[in-house]
Amino acid sequence: MPDHDGTFLSSLSASRRRVLAGTAALGASMLGSMSVFARTSSAQSIAQAPFTLGVASGDPWPDGVVLWTRLASDPLAADGRGGMPDRPISVEYQVATDEKFRRIAAAGQSLAQPEAGHSVHIELSGLQPGREYFYRFRAERTISPVGRTKTAPAPGTRLDRFAFAFASCQNYPVGFYNAYAHMAEEDLDLVAFLGDYIYEGDAQGDLGRGHVPNAEIWSLADYRVRHAQYRSDADLQAAHAAFPWAMVFDDHEVENNWASDISQPDNEPDADPEVFRRRRARAFQAYYEHMPMRRAQRPIGPDVHMYRRLTFGDLADIYLLDTRQYRSDQVGDAERHDPSRTILGAEQKAWLFEQTGGPTARWNVLAQQVFFSQRDFVAGSGTNFSNDAWDGYRVERDAVRDHLAASGTSNPVVITGDVHASYVCDVKADFNDPASATVATELVGTSISSGGDGVDQRDSDAVQLSENPHIKFINRRRGYVRNTLTPTEWIADYRIVDHVTKRGAPIRNRATFRISDGHPGAERV
Repeated sequence: MPDHDGTFLSSLSASRRRVLAGTAALGASMLGSMSVFARTSSAQSIAQAPFTLGVASGDPWPDGVVLWTRLASDPLAADGRGGMPDRPISVEYQVATDEKFRRIAAAGQSLAQPEAGHSVHIELSGLQPGREYFYRFRAERTISPVGRTKTAPAPGTRLDRFAFAFASCQNYPVGFYNAYAHMAEEDLDLVAFLGDYIYEGDAQGDLGRGHVPNAEIWSLADYRVRHAQYRSDADLQAAHAAFPWAMVFDDHEVENNWASDISQPDNEPDADPEVFRRRRARAFQAYYEHMPMRRAQRPIGPDVHMYRRLTFGDLADIYLLDTRQYRSDQVGDAERHDPSRTILGAEQKAWLFEQTGGPTARWNVLAQQVFFSQRDFVAGSGTNFSNDAWDGYRVERDAVRDHLAASGTSNPVVITGDVHASYVCDVKADFNDPASATVATELVGTSISSGGDGVDQRDSDAVQLSENPHIKFINRRRGYVRNTLTPTEWIADYRIVDHVTKRGAPIRNRATFRISDGHPGAERV
């Protein structure tokens, strides 16, 4: 093997996914005598290949991106240590402009610390805006799979196209990640994940993918093992390795339907807010250890600053929101109109209004977790709403909507996960008046696997469509939403697979919607 390691990735252009999903064993077999990586030595070698969880990148900015991996030779080890020794391990990284790593753009070294689960977060700088890069890691005598990433174009750069997908809700025991196998083959600049990356329960299912441990998770070790189990999926690894991701959590990364310091109503010990905060701290630490996020998103105990803005030239500003940490507790219908109730918290709300109130890109994307538009489930004069969603925080929902309209925010689009179904909604100035102005658009993406195979529609969906004329589309298959933004339009392709309870489902467009520049609301193409 030449010192330049010129054969390391010779087949990437022929098949992106085949190479990006390559195993750590492949990297180890091609190690040879690599002078590009500094040689390291250690008193204790890693017993097995440590890159079992793959590689990832995230939160791109114009001159850099976060690179991530976590060393785990035995990722499901019950103690949460991933089979790694109790010592720091030197991890080297390379970034190149070509898939054969002949043109190195950046290289360096970091320490994978045991107290951080031997995870590594590299915040690169000094790269070129809007450019594709390839990256890999080495720990001792093992080379990682290779990832592809892309920096963001500089703010204000005129773009002809920006493409991204968004996804959510990937309950591991109930379905295979068939959608990710197809996502990895798309031509995307970014993937936005909108929550429920793991599930905290003890579900086992009947697909041979039962949760480990076989119990609801509570300890840091439990949360680490659960994340590692999900991260071990080859299709998920391929999608992470193919594009940079932007991550936000919802509830199941901690516990179902939690709100601020309040756990879900049950008889478990975390009904005590102090006990719940300790649980949340453990969950947040494990979450950060497994995500390609900046140091600014590293938790401090039970708290983490998750909301932030990503900018892509003059085409897209993406506001990643947190609808869990600061919200008031869920209540019944009679109390949902209380003006003191919040889902964003005062500081995040003020930040969002400030960010969207000034100069922005052509398309302004509120990337968040729960259903934003009004959704009445009952036919006739009665009403029934989901009070875990923005319907439970109506006054604040109306304030956000009214701000987007009054501030003249360019082309606001809300993207949403959570409900395991695809929706398209017009965000109305008055949801109870179909003739009122449309001020924004909401695109709701289905789950990757949660809910099993799903169906095209349930009988109850006819009631939703009749009671909520601003809802234009419902589908309950699994998949993701692919979005192509240009200066004149936003095209949303609802990409679905027909089954997740067995491997190998083909993918298809179930529906395509267009949002035209300057004309909020979506029309089916």
